[in-house]
This record gives sequence, structure tokens and C-alpha cells, in this order.
Amino acid sequence: MADRTSSSPRADAAPTRSWWGWGDPAQALPDAECAALAALVPGAADTALPVPPIASLELPPVRVSAPRTLAHLVSGDPADRAGHTYGKAYRDVVRALNGDLAAAPDLVAFPREERDVVDLLDWAAGADVAVIPYGAGSSVVGGVEYRAGAHAGVLSMDLSGMDRVLETDRVSRAARIQAGTLGPGLEAQLRPHGLTLRHFPQSFEFSTLGGWLATRAGGHYATLHTHIDDLTASLRVVTPAGVSESLRLPGSGAGPSPDRLFLGSEGTLGIITEAWMRLQDRPVHKASASVLFDRFPAAVDAVRAIAQSGLHPANCRLLDPGEAALSGVAAEGTSVLVLGVESAHHPVESRLAELVALARDHGGSPADGSPASGGSAAGAWRSAFLRMPYVRDGLARMSVISETFETACTWDRFPQLYEAVRRDVGAAVREVTGAKALINCRFTHVYPDGPAPYFTVIAPGRRGSEVAMWDEIKAAAIRTLGEQRATVTHHHAVGRDHRPGYDRQRPDLFADVLRAAKRTLDPAGILNPGVLFDTAR
Repeated sequence: MADRTSSSPRADAAPTRSWWGWGDPAQALPDAECAALAALVPGAADTALPVPPIASLELPPVRVSAPRTLAHLVSGDPADRAGHTYGKAYRDVVRALNGDLAAAPDLVAFPREERDVVDLLDWAAGADVAVIPYGAGSSVVGGVEYRAGAHAGVLSMDLSGMDRVLETDRVSRAARIQAGTLGPGLEAQLRPHGLTLRHFPQSFEFSTLGGWLATRAGGHYATLHTHIDDLTASLRVVTPAGVSESLRLPGSGAGPSPDRLFLGSEGTLGIITEAWMRLQDRPVHKASASVLFDRFPAAVDAVRAIAQSGLHPANCRLLDPGEAALSGVAAEGTSVLVLGVESAHHPVESRLAELVALARDHGGSPADGSPASGGSAAGAWRSAFLRMPYVRDGLARMSVISETFETACTWDRFPQLYEAVRRDVGAAVREVTGAKALINCRFTHVYPDGPAPYFTVIAPGRRGSEVAMWDEIKAAAIRTLGEQRATVTHHHAVGRDHRPGYDRQRPDLFADVLRAAKRTLDPAGILNPGVLFDTAR
């Protein structure tokens, strides 16, 4: 089974990606491992859903054709169309496994330079072809799937051919980078300059700078520089109405920021083609520790003290007892706090010792009693963290429902939110599946005024009904977050799956402003229709 073919205009350097699931197809779980995982979930299926070969897929007929002048940029190859139909949400994986590719784009474009993007948008606007900007397809919120159903055709625009660091300013520690640059390629090009972006989301290997910017992605740092927003100096954006480029400055008070309009716009206002990004010297001093807690509320208090201390650890991940046990880093009933510090300029052991001391003050115990303890637990958690998306796909093949959702709230509201999710989402899972759900929580990022909890829900599904069941559980999760005055998303973006919660969270007047901006920037309404808001056609 091939993920791409030699006839595709895809960039030669693009990595092979699974067309149906997460990441590298060579890393997908074999059938036996899928079955072994499912055995831990009572009520799971006995056999794994097979992965259909692309040759067996029934794709809808292509309805449009690009003009001759653009033909070299565009592919109608079945592998390209299948691989650009969905993102990587649970419902996307299940539909792909079942061969449901009804939403496949008619064509996939692979621009190599900004002029190509301009030409493709000009053609699409005149031909009533919807354009779905596509970085590396790691969206887990329906951000790259066409659902509008009203256009003459659909073009997925894959920017992975625009993958270069164009300019480096070593003095100011910044670089001008094309939006299609994947995480590993970006860091490889910065390394000779001794610089790094230090933005490492879980999807790092299979996501792009443009995708991070368009979705306001969260990265490696658990404190201080948590979102890609914090690292953005200026943007260049192509819209059907023209090109917008902001001035690169360390800071400015000149009116509303134009960059803020496009950060998080999810491709519906324009296509980000390049950005100046703020960089850091590569860290050379690193240290980590893990601290164990018998009581989860005490661990939460410890993390709050750390977040408000001004010590700014690079890593500050709190795993509740269920998440710690699932990750294999602690015995049942124990919460684990994983701490990490780093610096390019000075040793960090004393700062780590201060952080561990704060955790001790709240009842925490370093794994082996020393300030720098816990490397093995931190390493085990990191390995489990990177493997999680492949595990999710393996569970999906066994008809096990696996849902993750992340949020943020103020510290005073977290205990109530935590209990409400376990109670209300748990009740919804029981009603939908007839089984008790495994609901775990970890903090991915923490702020002086609140945490960003990330919840995992696992329950057996009924084969053939997995998507409908997942939809009901997702709706319950969104409803609970709204009732608890928590955000519908901290870093996964809105897409189409989070729209119900975003519609309630976003002020109505601001929605009108966004629609007005879209009418100006995209008068034909072709750019990623349906994300963030609806527009009349």
C-alpha cells in the first residue's frame, strides 16, 4: 500500500505519511498488539479492522479540472486524494478504515512558491472551487475536511513543497520561514546557526509551521512561551483579495495587531505562506525530575505554586493517577509531576532544586529522594506520550472509542471542572456505550492563573456505530466544558468538531467582525468554509 505515487507533484523531500491514520505507517501497531491492547478494555471487538488498500477505495468522481497552466501543480491521484480527505481525529480514522472517502477533495495542489498559491486561488475563486489549506494533515478537530457541500469542486492545497528557511537574522535571533516547513526540517535548517524555535507539539514530526500558526498550536514549553503566538514576529498571508504582510518588530502599540487576525484563523481568512519567527539559542544545560503524590489535589496545589513562582520550568506535566498508570510511570493511585528545566547559558540544577522543594512543600516525594531524581519516569512518560497517537489508532481498529479533549480554566474552577468531567462525561459514556469509561487527566501547560487540563476517554464501542457514539461523547464533553466556563480548546483549534462550543464561547459581535473580514479578504467564500463561523453564499 503506497501513501504517494511517482505521478504526484508532491515535494520529493516530503516524508511518507499514513493515508488513514497517524504518522509513519511503519510505526502503526500490528494486529496482535491491537488485540492485546483491546483485551484491557472489556467489551472491545475481538478482531482488528483491516486497513483497506488504496486501490480498493471508492472515491467520488473528480468534478473539476485545473487549467493547463496549473496542471503541473495539481494531482488527481487516488493516493493523494485519499490522504488529504481527513485529518487525524478518531472519527477520521474510523471512517478511513471503513473506506468512507465521500468527502475526498477533487484535486490536491502542491505549490512550490507563493506565486503558485496566488495563481491557484485566482483560478479557484473564478471556478467556485473551495480551497482547504493543508499543512501535514494532523488536525484532530475536522480542520481539513470539506463539509460545506455547496461548491463546484474542492481543492486541498498542500503547502509541504514550501519548506525552506529563507533568511536568518542571528543578531536578533529570528528567521523567515516558509509555512510548509515540517518541524524536523525547520530545526535541521536552524541547527547550523545555533538556533532553535523550541516549539515541539506532539505532532512535531508531522505538522508544519503554517499549521501551527493557523491553529495557534501549543508547543513544548509548559510555562512562559506556551503557544506559537509568543514566537511570532510577523506574518505574510495570501488572500483572494491580495497579500498581507506585517512589519517585523519586537513590539508595537500601533493599533490592533494584523498578525492576531490571522493567528488561529484556520485558513478561512487567508493562506499563511511565510513568517518571521523569534528563535532561541540552543539549550545545552538540561535537568529533569519527577515527583510523586499520594493525593491528586495536593499535586494540583503544588503545580499552582510552581506556576506562580516565576521559575518557568520548560516541562511541568502533572499526570493524575489514571494517566500515570496508563502511561506506565507510577503505581495505581499515585499522581506524577514531571519537571524539566533547560538553558543555553547557565547550569539549571539549582532551579530544578527550587522546583522540587516547592513540590515537597505540598507533600510531593522525588522518585528516589534526590532533587534530580525521576529521569526514568520522565523518560517513560515521554516515550508513552510520543506513542499515544499510534495506540489510539490501534484501539480504533478494535472499535474502542478513544477521545481526547483539552481545555483551560482558572485555578479556582479546576477542582469543579475535574469532577464534572469525570461525572458528566462518564455518565454520557455509560449511556452511549453501556460501559464505564476510563477518564484520565494531565496538565499539558500551566499558567499563573490556571492550568490547561487534557482529558482522555476510553470505552468500548459497537462496530459500525463508532462514529455516532464518538459524536455523542464529544458533544457531552463540549457541553460540560461550556457549563464549567472552560475554553472549548486550549491548543487543538476549533475546526468543525469544536464549532458548537466555540459558537457559544465567542461573542456574537466578534463573530460579525470575523464574517466582515472574510467578506473583504475572501469575497467568493472559497477558503476553508465552515471553520470558525458560517457565511452566507
